[in-house]
Amino acid sequence: MAEAPDAGGAVQIAGVRLTSPDKLLYAEEGITKREVAEYYLRVQHRMMPYIENRLISLVRCPQGSETACFFQRHASAGFPKQFHGLRIKENNSDAEEEYLYIEDAAGLVAAAQIGALELHIWGSRIGDVERPDRIVFDLDPDEGLRFADLKKAALEVRGMLETIGLTSFVMATGGKGLHIVCPIEPKHEWPDVKAFTRAVAETLAGHTPERYTANIRKASRKGRIFVDYLRNDRTSTAICPYSTRNKPGATIAVPLAWEALKSLKSAHPITLRDGAAIDRLLADDPWADYAKVKQVLPLEALLGGGEAKPRRKQRG
Repeated sequence: MAEAPDAGGAVQIAGVRLTSPDKLLYAEEGITKREVAEYYLRVQHRMMPYIENRLISLVRCPQGSETACFFQRHASAGFPKQFHGLRIKENNSDAEEEYLYIEDAAGLVAAAQIGALELHIWGSRIGDVERPDRIVFDLDPDEGLRFADLKKAALEVRGMLETIGLTSFVMATGGKGLHIVCPIEPKHEWPDVKAFTRAVAETLAGHTPERYTANIRKASRKGRIFVDYLRNDRTSTAICPYSTRNKPGATIAVPLAWEALKSLKSAHPITLRDGAAIDRLLADDPWADYAKVKQVLPLEALLGGGEAKPRRKQRG
């Protein structure tokens, strides 16, 4: 995938000059910058539909995952040309800042070049920043809960969304949680979308308070699953499908078929070193129908006085 190193030791991958390609970005696993870049080329056809022309935030670890890392959402001097900028107003301000996005697989390789080990995406596209085209529920379990409890919760959220007409998809985040994602038509602006997702979370917590909380406070999460709806807000982000994670083991955010949830053992089932598992993931797209789903957020279902009750029957 890469040409021979030049005089400075850099290689060209997808037209991007990758300096110090043998630098370890995951020292414990022995994974180099080149390997991260090549992974992104390998999954580009699956990953790009979710990240292209969408504002992003990066978790950068230029010296590797075991050193100081930082979160970056604004453009800065010296960024590779494969990153593009879009100036938008900050929240509750007339001041503008330049946010980042990429257009193609070269942008993914450029992310590896600057040591970006996590790519987090906005819920809207750059063509209509103020109207999201996806919503995300991040199911974040308390430390003491079994993974079986989390899977049960994911199925219950799916069932509740179905009762109000929404098709959803599930993803293992590569950390400890699961994401439930719904593609939507970009018809509503951020305040309405956030209010809707908050209503979903609070309805779940109201029906089963011993299992769920919609409260971000740590004290309220003990023994419960936090249904995090706060990612559905302007400037908030969620980990992109297929992104690497800055986690022990060099894990990956893995889209799943709902049927695969039954046999899933953890929220981090695949690592960068698990080539055979990545092959299987790429052989059969678990989110093949994602782009085919055309649905409008049913605001009236929860915000107009109606109430959806979560289903208790497990599925998948």
